[in-house]
Amino acid sequence: MAIETNQIVSLEYEVRDGDQVIDSNVGGQPLVFMFGKGQIIPGLETGIADMAIGEKGDVLVKAVDAYGEYNPEAQQELPKEQFAGIDLNVGMTLYGQGEDGGTVQVIVKEINDESVVIDFNHPLAGKDLMFTVTVHNIRDASAEEAMTGIPAENKPADSGCCGGGGHSCGCH
Repeated sequence: MAIETNQIVSLEYEVRDGDQVIDSNVGGQPLVFMFGKGQIIPGLETGIADMAIGEKGDVLVKAVDAYGEYNPEAQQELPKEQFAGIDLNVGMTLYGQGEDGGTVQVIVKEINDESVVIDFNHPLAGKDLMFTVTVHNIRDASAEEAMTGIPAENKPADSGCCGGGGHSCGCH
């Protein structure tokens, strides 16, 4: 039986780029999300659509269905003084505010005498990813979950924390 839109799914996963494990929640808290709402990368959601509770499988997600193709034009050269007080290193990740007010993640690509080149591509852009997933649970959403799109497992606790296992609310 296929997983249906608005059902709550919990899964354990390990994701690899080639032979390198780049993320895993194996042995930790499962990833819990509402199916069909774009809360996980599209290729993974499509790949698990026909899985059942307890089923384990490998899902190859092509770059276009993961974090997109690498866009060589998604780079910007900025004056070095905009990074005053930051100990810059090539390859480091920085966070800033985008034009829409949201958080933007960039990677330092080059450090020159007068400027810094930053890359707006997701670190996994252009990469095909292999997920090994185990479906722990599939259940219908409650009325509140269906309205908010937030599974009960991902709601903030009184302490202001949520998720667990290194995942925060709204993470993909």
